[in-house]
Amino acid sequence: MSTTTDDVRRPPVAEADDRAFFGHPRPLANLFGVEMWERFSFYGMQGILLIYLYYGAAERGLGISEATATQIVGAYGGGVYLATIVGAWLADRVLGPERTLFYAAVVVMSGHIALSAIPGLAGVTVGLVLIALGSGGVKANASSLVGSLYAEDDERRDGGFSLFYMGINIGAFAGPLLTGLLQEDWGFHAGFALAAVGMAAGLLQYSIGRRRLPDATRAAPHPLAATERLRYAGAAVVALGLLVVLLVSGVVAADNLSDTVIWVTVVAAVAYFAVMLANRRISSVERSRVWSFVPLFVTNVVFWSLYQQQFTVVTIYSDKRLDRDLFGWEMPVSWVQSINPVFIIALAPVFAAVWTRLGPRQPSTPVKFGIGTVLMGAAFLLFLLVPGGENTAPLLALAGILLVFTIAELFISPVGLSLSTKLAPRQFATQMVALYFLSIALGTAMSGKLAGSYDWTDETAYFLWLGLAAVATGVVVLLATRPIRRLMAGVH
Repeated sequence: MSTTTDDVRRPPVAEADDRAFFGHPRPLANLFGVEMWERFSFYGMQGILLIYLYYGAAERGLGISEATATQIVGAYGGGVYLATIVGAWLADRVLGPERTLFYAAVVVMSGHIALSAIPGLAGVTVGLVLIALGSGGVKANASSLVGSLYAEDDERRDGGFSLFYMGINIGAFAGPLLTGLLQEDWGFHAGFALAAVGMAAGLLQYSIGRRRLPDATRAAPHPLAATERLRYAGAAVVALGLLVVLLVSGVVAADNLSDTVIWVTVVAAVAYFAVMLANRRISSVERSRVWSFVPLFVTNVVFWSLYQQQFTVVTIYSDKRLDRDLFGWEMPVSWVQSINPVFIIALAPVFAAVWTRLGPRQPSTPVKFGIGTVLMGAAFLLFLLVPGGENTAPLLALAGILLVFTIAELFISPVGLSLSTKLAPRQFATQMVALYFLSIALGTAMSGKLAGSYDWTDETAYFLWLGLAAVATGVVVLLATRPIRRLMAGVH
């Protein structure tokens, strides 16, 4: 995914004295807005998606079993991260990052419209496929475009990314609140329609200001040769045809979607590792660094397979176990999804300041991965301390558990992508970043698969064993820090 590494080579066109947006280049406001609205629509839709799938007809849902519903949500989440690889490739080889972002946003909006307008599973299928593909394109290119606004030595660069990520979390906070209210009063399709309106607003404001982005972002940095275009187009048609056949024949169905995404991701990851390790042109140091990424890849999968259950198990828990009564008014289920963004907004600057202050004395990446995974397991174990019973769990208890989720995330998520670029062999920078996204895709699909075993009436074993498994994984990584760092060959 060289769109994340090539942006520093593109000459920015934003003038050094352009400080129209809180001291930053004016185009940052445009990217801030489109990402805020895209996250508003993404998390707003996801906040009500699972309950739409398993609520019965009386509650205006589809009545799918909870196990199948979590498979669908897990597969969709994994698909988003798989789609980032496609989005980055399109930006690299065909459209350039700016046009890829624009068209991806159009696809996202189309997906939300389909989800809101087409009834039943047909709307879910069309909508989620489009949203996953579009969100992958947005996710793959938005950060690259922010980077293109600054010279490599521009002291405003980190501050610009901080503003940008603030937009992400504002959208993630507001989306579930508003779609949840509409869903409660007007039904699920009204909530999905609001997500579509939000994405349309983001697309409109982006369209008005996109001409201000650097010219270099409108061209593919490594365009396909004319002789390659037909071959890739043919491969895409064959892949699409195969997918249609698998869906129509029932080989791929709603109740095995997560399994399908898991196997596709595992095969792709093994292939990436094999190609890199077997290549004779990489040095022994580079090969060692690739090997060091193997245990961290596995650890990342374990982490995300628990963390992403915010959208599956935590949603069911909020519906069935949580006491949502607020002074006589019942809080929508989706509002729980707005808790994490608040903690991110509050704590991300604190973590950044701590790491900056510690400088070279901060924990190494394997230690951060280990601590984050241990904390993620501890968060699951904390569920065991909450009193049992239907709609009796205190909201403050769940908020405390989600605080641990957030702290765990801040140990792993901000450093993961950076690590993949630092460990990548020179000739495989794109593939290494793709591997990182594959680990998240695999973990997200696993979260849907695991959630199918959750039973809110008898949840002790579920939280106990998954919590212990994550803690054990984190402890193993902490104990293996020294050999992993030797393999990392100088990368911190």
